[in-house]
Amino acid sequence: MISSMCRTTVLAATATLFGTGALSAQELQYWVYSDFAQGDALKLQQEFIAEFEAANPGVKIVISGRGDDDLTSGQIAGAASGTLPDVFMNGLNVGAQLVEVGALANIYPDWMAMPQEFRDQFDADAIKSCSPKPETMYCIPYTGFGEIMYRNLTVLQAAGVDTATPPATWEEWLGQMKKVKESGKFAVPDQTQVFNSVASMFAIAGDKAQWGIDYDKKQTLIQPEAATRALQTFVDMKPLQSGTSRNDQGTKDLFITNQLAFHVVGPWVNPSYEQAAKESGLKYDYVLVPGGKAGDHGGIKSYEFVGVAPGKNREIAWKFASYLTEKKQMARWAKLLSRYNANAAAMQDPEVTALPLIVKSVEAVKYAVDVTPPYFVATMPNCYRSIMTDTASAVADGEFSAEEGAKELIAELNDCLAK
Repeated sequence: MISSMCRTTVLAATATLFGTGALSAQELQYWVYSDFAQGDALKLQQEFIAEFEAANPGVKIVISGRGDDDLTSGQIAGAASGTLPDVFMNGLNVGAQLVEVGALANIYPDWMAMPQEFRDQFDADAIKSCSPKPETMYCIPYTGFGEIMYRNLTVLQAAGVDTATPPATWEEWLGQMKKVKESGKFAVPDQTQVFNSVASMFAIAGDKAQWGIDYDKKQTLIQPEAATRALQTFVDMKPLQSGTSRNDQGTKDLFITNQLAFHVVGPWVNPSYEQAAKESGLKYDYVLVPGGKAGDHGGIKSYEFVGVAPGKNREIAWKFASYLTEKKQMARWAKLLSRYNANAAAMQDPEVTALPLIVKSVEAVKYAVDVTPPYFVATMPNCYRSIMTDTASAVADGEFSAEEGAKELIAELNDCLAK
């Protein structure tokens, strides 16, 4: 197995698996997220680059860090001007937009030409996210997240909640939130303010099979009964919430200072909570998000991806992209960031399975729903997102009953899609 080889052997194996040869001088532009281009993350990226360059003489890779918006705008502008980076990162939610402007090559032939051992390394559902139709694949799924529930154990225990067993259902979780409120603390952030938190509640109380869009029919998949259940959760939480959104610094501050019991979000907040545990004695843990019934769980998931641009450097760009996402590299990347990624084989590496946050994330992904499916088909219109949050807020504020809000929501979403 590649993962068991020493560094020298890895480079030799790379020559076989990913290809070498007498190449004329080629410079590849490689765009990554800005936080991947600084500190220890940059050092590891530079190791990957050095290894690939050594195995592919004549290739020079230039790494460039960009913010989320700059990545997207630069890739769109590059597609129009013919100056696309050869290999780049972005999120699934902008994939359709990049396909529309011609920024992404269809890498399906390259993918199928790889050994079965390589293809079997990846999470099957993640690969489906990159494959909108037969014989079409626009990306290799990269880093990602499965949503988890952070619990402030001090707040919960003071409210009389038994923290030995996490809440198994929405009803059980709601009961615990009410106890927290009665103790004088906040239970949760305002889940109506951000699209992802609205999506999260639909994953808990709605119907996962109905979360998405039929772009052919230009209709939402959401149906009235499931929407009513989901919207009722916002009514139930209204008197229990903090008024801050899941993404606010104020939410983290409330959690760290023992004023907030629950924070449902991705693994990126854990470093802040881990630091607070060391410096100020914060007592917390993270568990799976409860579901609508016992044995199920809620939560959302998504991925960043590695894409390859069409053009003269496509062949070597694919080789580099496939090298970056291979098990050995992704296991090293996971250990550095303590973050889940789509290489399922890397997630089973013994040094990776020793990291509790990754283990919990791997479990969470099994139950979670994609944030904005389907991907690489069409761009979700902004009105769709705003209608979701506006309707959730209106129902929580009592402007509609949950049942009325469900009918209004579906009608408005379909009108948004029709336009």
